Amino acid sequence: MFPEFEVVPAVDMQDGQVVQLVGGERGTGKTYGDPVDAAERWLDAGARTLHLVDLDGAFEGERVNAAAIDAVLEAVGDAAAVQLGGGIRTADDAVALLERGVDRVILGTAAVEDPEIVAEISDEHPGSVLVSLDAKDGEVVVSGWTEGTGLDPAEAARRYADLGAGGILFTDVDVEGQLGGVRTDPVRRVVEAVDVPVVASGGVATVDDVVALRDAGAAAAVVGSALYEGAFTLAEAQAAVDER
Repeated sequence: MFPEFEVVPAVDMQDGQVVQLVGGERGTGKTYGDPVDAAERWLDAGARTLHLVDLDGAFEGERVNAAAIDAVLEAVGDAAAVQLGGGIRTADDAVALLERGVDRVILGTAAVEDPEIVAEISDEHPGSVLVSLDAKDGEVVVSGWTEGTGLDPAEAARRYADLGAGGILFTDVDVEGQLGGVRTDPVRRVVEAVDVPVVASGGVATVDDVVALRDAGAAAAVVGSALYEGAFTLAEAQAAVDER
């Protein structure tokens, strides 16, 4: 998983459309069109991995945008790796997606409610689970970022790595979607807690932010709003981390 640092475009879906939320708040989203069009755009731009999230699924607790996701998977084929989250609540759901062609499943709420699900899936599909730790005010939140858990992100990351997680997806919800820049200290804390790759998300506004996440130890950075708003191109961001 991520032998070299990657810039990973986000394709977050709500009501069958690409949406970027601000601060994780439902109803704050800006729409960016058809998910297949977005996926093909990022493939053409050189993406090696796509980050798909069923936002409705994250809020509702069940996969809602399955048809849109299936269309993206069909369009992507073997051209890029796909990691998918949002509404995946059982091991059977996760395994079915992995067998459908998803490379990594992202578990947030399900992993908090039943940590052993990480081991169960990982035993059958090693390296396939990316545990999502979304932090708000320094606390892991679940159910579409609406419920606190009392968990410290770094401590939780260590626990899931011990259970066999292939990597950790750390999202800084406090800066998510705001194009205001990243905070590297929370990322660094999670990176230093585990030996598995950490994918950072939230706040990227410039290519310097991407480089800062790389320098903080992240194995990849998920970027959404900055790419959709044209703050920089995927090629520019990837070149920046490759050259510096």
